[in-house]
Amino acid sequence: MSTQADPTLNHGRVADAPVRNIVDRFLPAPLRPYARLARFDRPIGWWLLLWPCWWSVALAGVAAGTGPNVWHLVLLMVGAIVMRGAGCTYNDILDRDIDANVERTRSRPIPSGQVKVEAAMLFMVGLAFVGLAVVLQFNAFTVLLAFGSLAIVAFYPLAKRVTDWPQLVLGFAFSWGAFVGWSATFASVGWAPVALYLGSIAWTVGYDTIYAHQDRRDDAIIGVRSTARLFSGNDKLGVGIPYALALAMFTAAVVLAGGGVLSFIGLAAFALHLARQVVRLSPDDPAACLAAFKSNRWAGWLFFAGLVADGGMRGL
Repeated sequence: MSTQADPTLNHGRVADAPVRNIVDRFLPAPLRPYARLARFDRPIGWWLLLWPCWWSVALAGVAAGTGPNVWHLVLLMVGAIVMRGAGCTYNDILDRDIDANVERTRSRPIPSGQVKVEAAMLFMVGLAFVGLAVVLQFNAFTVLLAFGSLAIVAFYPLAKRVTDWPQLVLGFAFSWGAFVGWSATFASVGWAPVALYLGSIAWTVGYDTIYAHQDRRDDAIIGVRSTARLFSGNDKLGVGIPYALALAMFTAAVVLAGGGVLSFIGLAAFALHLARQVVRLSPDDPAACLAAFKSNRWAGWLFFAGLVADGGMRGL
């Protein structure tokens, strides 16, 4: 059997997408540009959007003494995948001129000409309707709560033009699930999900600052602002301080939810993972920054596993 790679397989692949990713390997060629637009070839984004949602469901399971609601976990995963896709499409529509001038992003479907702007808008609306169908499965309070994030999502792509803290704005949007998972269980919001939300914002600032180091040189040329540029020269502090704040808030969330030893074991493992990222941070090595950023998917599992184990033991 020949081991020669198919030369057409990765035609049109976005620069920072994994080689031979699921989109390029399995989707028909006409669908690939839209899947790339929604970042289905780069799943790390929806994992990072999903973690505050799943942590919130698991934290509610700890507080209720029942363990996490599995159906809520499934719904929120579907919602995270499609709404991250819709958000990325919206972002790329607004950023198409900026993306065309940045080495890492000029291969994205819109600036590279794979998808027209009008077609991207229709695709975004379709994804949003799927997300709406998911949200409508929850109680009325949660439905209203979920809509509260839309204004933040709409502003995020503009933030890099007006503030050095676009990562903070991203945190406001990406962390909203910290409320949704809890409210899906209790039809209300308490102090535990508030602490989880604040911690998730700080975590987002930390990991997205790592991510932004990849574009720091191009961003300086074209005038795009970021915390990676703001903290240049103090890079480890720029990541370490948000991570420390995240851990403090997550500790408070577990305490407020009545969490036990297993929750804190998961949180301790999560903390060690974040500390390792800070110690090994190489801000001038784009590949290392991307790897550290992506590793937060596994960090999320550590905290989640502790919460699930804690809530599950109470439900026995």
